[in-house]
Amino acid sequence: MGMLHRALMVLAALAGLGASGSALAEELPPGRAHPWQLGFQEAMTPIMAQITDFHTYVTAIIIAITLFVLALMVIVMIRFNEKSNPEPSRTSHNTLLEVAWTVIPIFILVAIAIPSFRLLFAQYDFPKADVSITATGAQWYWIYEYPDENISFNSIMVPDAQLKEGQPRLLTVDNEVVVPVGANVVVSLKSNDVIHDWAVPSFGVKLDAVPGRLQQTWFRAEKEGWFYGQCSELCGRNHAFMPIAVRVVSKDEYDAWVAGKKSASIDTKGKLASARD
Repeated sequence: MGMLHRALMVLAALAGLGASGSALAEELPPGRAHPWQLGFQEAMTPIMAQITDFHTYVTAIIIAITLFVLALMVIVMIRFNEKSNPEPSRTSHNTLLEVAWTVIPIFILVAIAIPSFRLLFAQYDFPKADVSITATGAQWYWIYEYPDENISFNSIMVPDAQLKEGQPRLLTVDNEVVVPVGANVVVSLKSNDVIHDWAVPSFGVKLDAVPGRLQQTWFRAEKEGWFYGQCSELCGRNHAFMPIAVRVVSKDEYDAWVAGKKSASIDTKGKLASARD
């Protein structure tokens, strides 16, 4: 009775933690991990929505298989133990059973493979780019270029002492990536030194930046806001301090941001030219 009571107390505590975590997650904005969060970050792109659905689908299959095997084990332990079955059967073959445990797993694997391949095709079937970005990993920050707009800038983590209210620690940068909502954004990845990894969980994007190699990924954010990620490849001493921040804005805000960046670039070039003269 005491063990049952303790088990019920543990289950109640876990349920309370889950409820409090869900409530806290609802109060905080999407695009980042939350304390006591269970599961993925909220999907903000079609690809991440497919990843979440596929994960749920495969998890359901895993649970069904686990329960089925558990039920078989319980039946075997009860029905075929020494007390219930003092004279065990000497049957060594059962054609129907052997065919079943060969064919059924094949059907299960096919049922998993079909949506898996669909997801892979969606991830690597790049649409026509509305915005093209080149992200270059460096030790330890990101360099971003918008080749169509002739814009480039470094993105460096903001130290704790300089954070403003509401800015997340270890995720805030001085220059974030800005993209318009609903646009197909193709990101080309490369590295200046070692292997880095450009990952934004709520976008379903995670791809290595490899020296001497150009790789591509894409996303289409369907909601405005701030979304965060981090380098997900051990790249050296300050690996934990090269975050990724993406700000998704309206088309008008994006056009204004591009115009501001171009104007700042022209002013900087003019000052440099004056200094040389």
